[in-house]
Amino acid sequence: MSKYLTIRNRFVSFRLEKKPLAIIAILFIILCFSMVIGLSFGSTWISPFAVLQHLFGSDSSGHAFIIDVLRLPRMVLALLVGASLGVAGLILQEMIRNPLASPDIIGITSGASVAAVAFIAWFSGIISISYLPVAAMMGAGVVSLLIYLLAWKRGVTPVRLVLIGIGMAAAMDALTTMMIVFSPIQTASQAYTWLTGSVYGTTWDDVAAMLPWVLLFMPLAYLCTRAIHVQQLGDGVAVGLGAKIQWQRFFMILISVGLAGVAVAFAGGVGFVGLMAPHIGRFFVGRSFAALVPVSALIGGWMVVVADVIARTAFLPLDLPVGVLISGIGAPFFIYLLYRNRHI
Repeated sequence: MSKYLTIRNRFVSFRLEKKPLAIIAILFIILCFSMVIGLSFGSTWISPFAVLQHLFGSDSSGHAFIIDVLRLPRMVLALLVGASLGVAGLILQEMIRNPLASPDIIGITSGASVAAVAFIAWFSGIISISYLPVAAMMGAGVVSLLIYLLAWKRGVTPVRLVLIGIGMAAAMDALTTMMIVFSPIQTASQAYTWLTGSVYGTTWDDVAAMLPWVLLFMPLAYLCTRAIHVQQLGDGVAVGLGAKIQWQRFFMILISVGLAGVAVAFAGGVGFVGLMAPHIGRFFVGRSFAALVPVSALIGGWMVVVADVIARTAFLPLDLPVGVLISGIGAPFFIYLLYRNRHI
């Protein structure tokens, strides 16, 4: 039996590998199952069958407020955040050719954080808090541009980009801490909650505001497939094949910053998803970038969804920030990667 699925008609002709399609279908089913179970858990238990009845429009049990207002928008936003971070981390790891790269390690998340904390500390009460995501996205974009310019020396090499990014992340973290220290107690508490990463209090307006960005940048990630495969051969070979590697890297960073920035803007500093999701994806489907984009998105989304369900139900009546649980898993995984790649 052929391991490829060929689709051919008068207009298009392409071939898909069956294994990644099967993995994507399985991950999608697991994600849907996890979301239904997640909608059931909480301070009020709702049967999964009642959840399904409600989602398909035949519910008469009166759980509409709990599902539609309190739990479902929060879960959908967690899915979008995890998917965005997963694909953002994948692009960085493939472009830099470094398994330890992710938006939170090379400074993109730190740029969003310092802008968000500055907004909370200096403009809270003057400008509506609904503009906080805009400030975070602008911060991620400005710091990423600064990293790119500082790393430029007749072109940008992956190693120089990582080193400048790590240094910039440390500087932005120090600046964030300094602003929190000199802020009033109430402002500092609000900033700390945002920095830990949380989807608490999510509404459908938040989902509607984030969704267009995800739908814009996710398809653009596919346009990087050919460039990434060529650059994996090495800069010299890529240039010899006619690739404009500097423009391609700028385009990839732009997409990664867009995805990471919008995720951090709506959920705060949720770290390590961009690091872990691509690695888990490669375990299932190998190194094909086209297959890794949806797989990393599904795995990243699933991780944040499940972590948020645990965070809001395991310690009732407390509702922990989802970033705390993700970091609890991500930090040991990062140490494991450091150990495994100690000879690089």
